[in-house]
Amino acid sequence: MTKLIKGLHHVTALAADAQENVDFYTKVLGLRMVKLTVNFDAPDVYHLYYGNYNAEPGSIMTFFPYGRIGRGTRGIGEVNFTSFSVPVNSLAFWMERLSSFNISYDMPQKRFNESYIRFQDYDGLGIELVAADGDLRTSQGMNGIPDEFAVKGFYSVNLNEIASEKTIKLLTEVMDYSIISEGNGRFRLSADGNKAGYYVDMTVNKNAPLARQGAGSIHHIAFAVETEEDQLAVREKLMSYGMNVTAVLDRNYFKSIYFREPGGVLFEVATNPPGFTVDEELSSLGKELKLPSWYEPHRNTIEQVLPKLSY
Repeated sequence: MTKLIKGLHHVTALAADAQENVDFYTKVLGLRMVKLTVNFDAPDVYHLYYGNYNAEPGSIMTFFPYGRIGRGTRGIGEVNFTSFSVPVNSLAFWMERLSSFNISYDMPQKRFNESYIRFQDYDGLGIELVAADGDLRTSQGMNGIPDEFAVKGFYSVNLNEIASEKTIKLLTEVMDYSIISEGNGRFRLSADGNKAGYYVDMTVNKNAPLARQGAGSIHHIAFAVETEEDQLAVREKLMSYGMNVTAVLDRNYFKSIYFREPGGVLFEVATNPPGFTVDEELSSLGKELKLPSWYEPHRNTIEQVLPKLSY
């Protein structure tokens, strides 16, 4: 049977200050500003999209920077770490780079067949850089990062749960994932064998408090499908399984459906098309504020409210 889920599409998080968020993801991590737009439900708030040069699904990290909001509280029922894939033997470069920005990090650690470092962005969001064999995606350096060290895209996300059984059952029975590794209290699932960008990890912590969302919290994770027809097929499977799934929503650059997995994390299934070049050329992505058609008549007002950004 053909698998409909094609790994991760994007990860969306909450942030406080918009300029600090831009500085971290473009200047520190060297990602590209892929799309400068607004929260479709709150146009006085940016929706910032970062990714690799080609703006590929599986590389897109997005943020709603709400300004004066408190930090989230770490706990269960959340994605507590987002992991990016970097080339093998690049961790020394990244430790030196993080130090140059006065960003603290943990020394390299090992799990499964990979090495990684762990740190936080300016809002306390948990990030890992994972150096492992097998990621065939090219790395194209931007913002001062040489090609041989540049971020390729996502490696994995980690679900921090109070229990694993129901979420694993959903992922394996409905969402085309399989358990490929297990050890030291961590499960690793993948939608396509042993391939970076397709991994969902899960840790279980029965004693942690419930997570509370705020700046530095992941709002949702999105899984990729190739077509709108595949999305509708996934939606039907989820509804037949008993999940409460939204109608299809148009996000301009993809179509989306949303639901909460049994552990409380908000999941999205997003289409790869039409993609981020639907309203901008690849060479000029992220240069101008892009608004959905229904907000375009209010552009002047929106631009006056949004803070000015430099990148």
